[in-house]
Amino acid sequence: MILPLLDIAIILLFICSTIFVGFWVSSRASKDMNSYFLGGNKLKWYMLGLSNASGMFDISGTMWLVYLLFVYGLSSIYIPWLWPTFNQIFLMVFLATWLRRSGVMTGAEWIIFRFGDDRGARLSNIIVVAFALVGVIGFLAYGFIGIGKFASVFFPWKLSDDPHMNDVYYGLVMTIITTFYIIKGGMFSVVFTEVFQFIVTTVASIGVGIIAIHSVSPEMIAAVVPPGWDSIAVNWNLNVDWAGRLDAANAKIAADGYSLFAIFFMLMLFKGFLLSLAGPAPNYDMQRVLSTQSPRDAAKMSGFVTVVLMFPRYMLIAGLTVLALAFFMNDLRAMGPNVDFEQILPFVLKNYIPSGLLGLLIAGLLAAFMSNFAATVNAAPAYVVNDIYKRYINPNAEPKRYVHLSYVVSLLFIVIGVALGFFIPSVNTVLQWIVSGLYGGYTASNVLKWYWWRFNAYGYFWGMTIGIVLALSLAIPQANTALAHALNAFGFELDKIDFIYAFPWLLLICLITCVVTSLITAPSDMEVLKKFYLKVRPWGFWGPVHDLCLQEHPDLAKNTNFLRDMVNVVVGIVWQTSLVAAPIFLVIQQYDKFAIAMGVAALGALFLWKNWYRHLQDYPTDIPPEMLKGTKDEHLLAKP
Repeated sequence: MILPLLDIAIILLFICSTIFVGFWVSSRASKDMNSYFLGGNKLKWYMLGLSNASGMFDISGTMWLVYLLFVYGLSSIYIPWLWPTFNQIFLMVFLATWLRRSGVMTGAEWIIFRFGDDRGARLSNIIVVAFALVGVIGFLAYGFIGIGKFASVFFPWKLSDDPHMNDVYYGLVMTIITTFYIIKGGMFSVVFTEVFQFIVTTVASIGVGIIAIHSVSPEMIAAVVPPGWDSIAVNWNLNVDWAGRLDAANAKIAADGYSLFAIFFMLMLFKGFLLSLAGPAPNYDMQRVLSTQSPRDAAKMSGFVTVVLMFPRYMLIAGLTVLALAFFMNDLRAMGPNVDFEQILPFVLKNYIPSGLLGLLIAGLLAAFMSNFAATVNAAPAYVVNDIYKRYINPNAEPKRYVHLSYVVSLLFIVIGVALGFFIPSVNTVLQWIVSGLYGGYTASNVLKWYWWRFNAYGYFWGMTIGIVLALSLAIPQANTALAHALNAFGFELDKIDFIYAFPWLLLICLITCVVTSLITAPSDMEVLKKFYLKVRPWGFWGPVHDLCLQEHPDLAKNTNFLRDMVNVVVGIVWQTSLVAAPIFLVIQQYDKFAIAMGVAALGALFLWKNWYRHLQDYPTDIPPEMLKGTKDEHLLAKP
């Protein structure tokens, strides 16, 4: 495709502006470690919320969501619970506040805060760093694959006769451009450029939705989709049958393993609930929570992500899907059984979006890639430099030395992530492994760390270690096949182990490891547990710790908000899902259902304002003053 001159000018202007903004703010980022990784805790919560939303508005994820809506219809609004998308609700309601109260810089540093600094805690620190870095590499490969597929459609040069390698080479070019401003600017660069990028992407997304509404009638959609495509009901079987319309879609549904939709739905909900209770993984999402000015701001930032992200993003997804259904079906049928549904997004943009808006949208989606890639990269040096180099190798170096080393680490991880992307054929493959395999090994340890006082560092270390090893085994085809064949001896008939259905087994194995190891080893130091409990004040099984703290602080109150928090979580998930469904109903012009979805969203927002927002507090009013003296939150002691 040869882009019109106007679109080329918009794209080039946008990329140059993004790089300029990144370098412009870099002087603020390079002062010290806190400035580089957390923006000096001076960034406004709404800026961080827009940044977080922009980081989630990535090309690879958008390709995946367009494919889901196209193939699965309105049932696809639940499938992102695999991630789970509603982890933002748990963060909003209580976990972001708890996490920000810790006052640490990284997830590994949080482990020291929770377990202390003995041998077990140091092992746990190292395993968190290992998990975080494996996750960074996985997400970099995920973003790299998506941008390659996207860019290869729009740029006219054929870099390889092999289509996959052609995607890879384009991904490499875009990665090099993105690397320029990521490394130099740290969190300041990430946040300021992402806010700029989010505005552009949002305008373009709403424009695509409007074009779809004006170009495609409800009758045109009904003529090509199977019955049940526009239903949000959860049935035992997925009631979307493409037979005779697009047989490759049925083959894709069977390959994904989502046909028994009720079982899949319950598994998603179970997995998503547990993974959300574990709190954010040690990646860019956690970094933004830790970057906020106060615990209340952390909660507000997490809630704001849903408000600003869902409607414009699903306007784009629905708009692209509707245009593909109306005008791209014949091309898809002509591909026979070899349809690459992840190419729907770039093909629709290429053929059906007018010049000007096309340039703006391509620029916005390139920005989305840059946002997600930048946020992911920024997490790697935080762990390598702060939790390995500074802690174990050179604790007294000049601040500038740590920042300069962060540049090197960022570049190294970009190279590793890109190299891995050479060998992965699709976005869906790496996404499924991250959300079900890697996070399956993460869940047990990270749920127990918040809610059970007797869970110790050795339990954490061995639970995470077993989980990472099993997750990596699932990712290696030969090891996956060997495990599947071994299970056949117990009556299973498997050629390979699907990531989503492996999650319960991963969870069970890791949970048993965590509990048994904790009970056969000594508990964590009680002084460490008391400090953690007094400052964070979680609910859960903390009775012995609370009783000891009560002896020193007679006015200490338990956190009795479990029921209220769980009610808010349930309402929040419904609220978030309504904000996903509403723009889809708007674009497919089912205005009655759009009105119902918006009504549910409004009622949910009102309930959350009364039952969540009005109860937010930075720290409990009975917190001992010495907990905050000398910290960056000392000024909050005077606030209610």
